Amino acid sequence: MNYELEGSVTIKEIVDHFEYEIICGNEDSLLRWVIVPDINRPGLELTGFYEHTEPRRIVIIGDKEESYIKTLDYDTQVDRFSNILDGFTPAVILTKGRECPMALIDVASKRNFPVLSTKAPTYRVMTDMITYLDSKLAPVDNLHGVFLNVYGVGVLIVGDSGMGKSETALDLIKRGHILIADDRVDVSRVHNKIKGRAPELLKGMLEIRGIGVIDVAKMFGVTSILEVNNVDLVIKLEPFDNCNAYNRVGNEEEHCLNIMDIRVPMTIIPVSNGRNIGVLVETAVTNFRLKASGFNSAKEFEQRVLDYIEKQNVINRQEVNK
Repeated sequence: MNYELEGSVTIKEIVDHFEYEIICGNEDSLLRWVIVPDINRPGLELTGFYEHTEPRRIVIIGDKEESYIKTLDYDTQVDRFSNILDGFTPAVILTKGRECPMALIDVASKRNFPVLSTKAPTYRVMTDMITYLDSKLAPVDNLHGVFLNVYGVGVLIVGDSGMGKSETALDLIKRGHILIADDRVDVSRVHNKIKGRAPELLKGMLEIRGIGVIDVAKMFGVTSILEVNNVDLVIKLEPFDNCNAYNRVGNEEEHCLNIMDIRVPMTIIPVSNGRNIGVLVETAVTNFRLKASGFNSAKEFEQRVLDYIEKQNVINRQEVNK
C-alpha cells in the first residue's frame, strides 16, 4: 500500500479549532505548517541543551517551564527562546492563561512567530493536541468498497465489481443503517484503529447501476449518512462456488484483512441468486457483536454436540451392562 499524509495542518486551523488566543504573530505567521503529531515540553532546551531536539513540534509551556524561566535573567531568556523559536518550530502555546514572558514576546515579535494562549490546563492541552494531530496527520490509503455503520459497527463491504455492493448498501440504508462511503473508502490508522471516510467529492453519494448516482441524504434524510467511523468488520462478497468449503458451523479458521498493518476481522459471504445479502450482512454483524460480548454460537453448538455424544455413550454403556 502507498501511504500519503492526509494533509498538513496550519497553525490557523489549530487556532480556529481550539479557539486559542493569539499573543504574538500576524495572519501570515499562522500559515506555518505542523507535520509532526507530537508536542515538546522544552525543559532541557530552556537549560541550553539542544542535542536530539525535534524542532518541528509545537512547544507547550506549563507550570514547570514557567517556574524555571523565572529563574533566568532577561538576556538568558532571549538566548534560550531564540534557539527554541527557529524556522521549523510551528508555535508556542502557553497553558492556564499564564502571563507571557517579556523575552518571549520580544523574540516572537521580531520574528513574527505565533505565540498562543489558552486557559486549559497543561495535561488537557497535551492530550487534545496529540489526539487532534494524530487524526489530521495520519497516513492515508484508499480501498475499493462500500462502508456503512450497521448496528453501531463499522462494516466495510468489499468484493469484485458487479457483486452488488452498492445495491446491498442501498438495501441496508432503507433498513435504517448509515452510509459512510461508496466506491472509494479513504482509510487512516489512528491509535491502532482504522478509520474510514468518503473522499470529499463522493460524500453522501451512492452509485446504483441502471439508476445512476443518488444523494442519500436528500433521499433518506441527513441521519442516513455519517462522516467517519472505525472499520470494525470487513465483509467480502464473492460468487458462490460449490468447490469452496464455506464456513458452515462458525468454528472454522477466522479470516482477517490486513489494513495498514492492522488485522481487521473478515467474514466471507458467497453470493448467489435468491440470497438476501442485506439480511446476511445484518446477521453477520449481530454475530460479530455477540462474539465481542463473549457469546459464540459456534462454540455453543459444538458443546451441544459433545454433550449429545457423551449422553449417547452413557446410554450405550447402560445398555451393554444390562
